[in-house]
Amino acid sequence: MMKKDEIVVMRAIAICFKPYLKPEEALIYCNLGRTQFAKKCEEFGVFKNSSGYYKKEDLDLMMSGGPSKYELSTQKIITKRGKLS
Repeated sequence: MMKKDEIVVMRAIAICFKPYLKPEEALIYCNLGRTQFAKKCEEFGVFKNSSGYYKKEDLDLMMSGGPSKYELSTQKIITKRGKLS
């Protein structure tokens, strides 16, 4: 029989290899509280899919500290307008 600590470790390792995460798993993966997680998701444009799961790639982008999807899209628009003028 497995100990409770072993089960927790196995779940944590499994989270690292899943492409889609449940909201509770996403909180653990990002190591944020609910309100911090919600603010960051809104800031970076990370939303649940129709099944209620978060895409791990989006969470990785959010946690890397890089530019958000909104910032990237506005930069593309600005550069396109600059080329047209």
